Amino acid sequence: MASSAQIPYLYLTTTGWKTGRRHEIEIWFTELDGRYFVISELGERSHWVQNMRRNPEVTFRVGPRTVQGMGRVVDSQSEPELEFVVSRLSIEKYDWGEGLIVELRPD
Repeated sequence: MASSAQIPYLYLTTTGWKTGRRHEIEIWFTELDGRYFVISELGERSHWVQNMRRNPEVTFRVGPRTVQGMGRVVDSQSEPELEFVVSRLSIEKYDWGEGLIVELRPD
């Protein structure tokens, strides 16, 4: 199986806050200490961020592995070190790392 550094995308499923329907997106990610991080280029305007804010229970697939977990927005004010590290990991992997950072923590 490929390491997460070799896998380009994860598939994040959130629950629509208006419809209650599940929505899946394909998104770049990085991994740190057993947690996964994705970045919303549109910040809070992204529907998946709005969905996750209202219902943090998420499912995500990394390669063949499906994971149940919780999502949360990384607070840049209280967690600047984490924000910096995740941005650097993303820049190293994708040559890009700007936006709202979201942590996906497996259950």
